[in-house]
Amino acid sequence: MKKKLYGNTSGLRNTQIKNLETLYTFSSPPEYITIPELAKSLVKMSHDIRRQIGLLIDRNGKIIYVIIGESHKIVIPVTPGYMALPGKLKGLRLLHTHLKDESLTRDDLTDLALLRLDYITAICISQDGQPGTVYSGHILPDEDSKPYQVLEPITIQELKNDCLAQIMALESELTRKNSLYKPESGRETAFLINATTSDPKDAYASIEELKELCKTSHIKVIGTTIQRRKTIDPKFVVGKGKLSSLIIQAIQKYATLLVFDRELSSSQIRSITDFVEMKVIDRTQLILDIFAGQAKSREGKFQVELAQMEYLLPRLITKNTAMSRLTGGIGGRGPGETKLEINRRRVNERINRLKKEIAKIRKQRHQQKSRRKKKDLPIISIVGYTNVGKSTLLNTLTQSKIMAANRLFATLDPSSRRLRFPKDTEVIITDTVGFIQDLPKELMEAFHATLVELSDANVILHVIDISNPRYQQQKDSVEKILKNLKLDAIPTLYVFNKIDKVNLDAFDNKWLLNQGVLVSATQKQTLKPLVEKLESMVSR
Repeated sequence: MKKKLYGNTSGLRNTQIKNLETLYTFSSPPEYITIPELAKSLVKMSHDIRRQIGLLIDRNGKIIYVIIGESHKIVIPVTPGYMALPGKLKGLRLLHTHLKDESLTRDDLTDLALLRLDYITAICISQDGQPGTVYSGHILPDEDSKPYQVLEPITIQELKNDCLAQIMALESELTRKNSLYKPESGRETAFLINATTSDPKDAYASIEELKELCKTSHIKVIGTTIQRRKTIDPKFVVGKGKLSSLIIQAIQKYATLLVFDRELSSSQIRSITDFVEMKVIDRTQLILDIFAGQAKSREGKFQVELAQMEYLLPRLITKNTAMSRLTGGIGGRGPGETKLEINRRRVNERINRLKKEIAKIRKQRHQQKSRRKKKDLPIISIVGYTNVGKSTLLNTLTQSKIMAANRLFATLDPSSRRLRFPKDTEVIITDTVGFIQDLPKELMEAFHATLVELSDANVILHVIDISNPRYQQQKDSVEKILKNLKLDAIPTLYVFNKIDKVNLDAFDNKWLLNQGVLVSATQKQTLKPLVEKLESMVSR
């Protein structure tokens, strides 16, 4: 059966292509790097086409991939079925040519470390087209040193050394070290990457918040990095060289996931997932995953799924290894259509169905709201950054038992309760979804109708956690969203929560505290000034 050639075959003559395809007929004894006959054929063909040629060989000595590169580099294709699991190597070794006498290049060593290749060997071609010096390298299992070792150069007559024994010994050591690391069952381990062109203080605050998002999503953070850059790299965010060193660090720390503290574009997802065999997600995906896990009501689930679909749709142009991660179970093949086309069509169909379902639910809610308006009850809406204590405040004010937890986005579905003031005035008080800095636009659009319901509020209670060092940044983020929703004209009362966790005498912004009411949402006795203030605002 004819075997496929990978890489750059453009401009090659038919005879050259046929010669290259014959490389699949060779095999090597499993224990050898290769045999001299194969090395000579490889060199001859590479010299003829003036491009590097690479062979990926499995542990049985069988050639699995023949790759055609450029004059100075070779790009290893995605190799389904050969994944380097923790404590294991890939099960493939790379044998390739260099058109001049040079040791293993930075690209070679990066491929070796990132892809966890069993072994890498470069056969140099002399000026007269004959095999020259041979350079090899392998992974090092010690995470405190360089991740690889370059061996002393040899000749093609010395290719019959027992590299398989060395590979098995290395893998055994990797397995031993991996067994010392005890991952928590079913829990992802993540390495977080923030690239910033602005104030590093903002980057530190953002990555701390990303850690909290990971905690909410039950992801263990094993490392973080902040890269200050003049511009964000359009392909690799932090640049290809820096990304490779970060991925090597992540692998050495047993990370299973890379999380970027920004929204990745389609081209960035493609470039990064083509470059590394590790799961890669961005901040938006992480937030969408959390919302998907937290939504309880039918509408909430529909809204989150709609946001996920709208995030996914533009990224379906990315037909590569990221596809399976991005599309999940969507897709399949049909007559005359590619999987990619079916994915696009099905996602569009699902988006339209979700929009209809959400519209139906909103119509029902509008009717409920009309009945509520007939009773002419004033509405107080609680807003604030996620995890500032909104649900706890509603529970304490109304003696309710709405779920409240010390994690981000514990409440997604809006909850309404009645509150009776001391002078027998009744109001409806509503808790809404928590906001966050750079809330994904897909979520803003999906939850838009829910948030716009705030426009019916007579008073907005803006809850601020003053025990959080980033309280000012959080306050500004919420106010920016309210302004975008054109809700900034509604009378707003600042509620400074968690006063029991700060030293008010040493607080750095007393002017701000004078603009609102100080409370501890868990302590009912501290809410009396808040209730009095709300009653006076509503009666006005």
